[in-house]
Amino acid sequence: MGGDDVVSSRTACEFEAAFFDFGGTLYSYQIPGLSLRYVLQEAIGRLGIDASRQELRDAYLLASRAANLEFAPRPYYLHRELFEDTYRRFAEALGGKPELELLRWCCEQQRQRVLENFELRPDCVDTIETLRGAGLHVSIVSNIDDDYLDPMVERAGLDRLLDAWTSSEEAGSCKPDPKIFHHALAKAGCEAGSVLFIGDSIEADVAGGRTLGMTTVLIREAGSPAFPASSLPEPHHVIENLGEVLRIAGVS
Repeated sequence: MGGDDVVSSRTACEFEAAFFDFGGTLYSYQIPGLSLRYVLQEAIGRLGIDASRQELRDAYLLASRAANLEFAPRPYYLHRELFEDTYRRFAEALGGKPELELLRWCCEQQRQRVLENFELRPDCVDTIETLRGAGLHVSIVSNIDDDYLDPMVERAGLDRLLDAWTSSEEAGSCKPDPKIFHHALAKAGCEAGSVLFIGDSIEADVAGGRTLGMTTVLIREAGSPAFPASSLPEPHHVIENLGEVLRIAGVS
């Protein structure tokens, strides 16, 4: 998958490619329209359960955490299966016994809310255009299924701006597993040492990218707390705005 060619004027930039994570990176999760409250309320309503907003929130957070702990160590999984497992745990925590039909309904409602309400960060397009204008291969490398990534890329007009995009479903691999990075590198036609990888996850993006020798950039929401100390590698750079990537890449 890839976008149209653009006229480039290669600079003396040390990088040949910039790989971006998608969710939490090119768009923020801190968008009201992405709230799942309606989905959660409708789900428990269909199960005949009464619960407060706080109970919904607590049950979902615990379910999401437990599901991610189970799926994350796997080198590959479909995210629709992760989401189904999360909603199952959520309903069971509140005393419900959801059928597969309800779990799939929840997953589709979630997908539609994301597709209809996500918004690229304000400096996303300018950053991508500047990087490509400097001659870099620019792509998305995302842990998500094709039925999310492809329509989101098209809706945002990124199909006209990017050189390529890679989903974990297409690669059969989820970050930090190396296979997805090698899949993207093959599209870019370059070595890992010449890639700038930008993402919002230390576990998936920073650890995965650094293991292969990429230069990593962690994007954090303004005002968010410092990331806790851990055994995971630290990013080479930490930014709050995508435009800061241009300085790191040496093209600003």
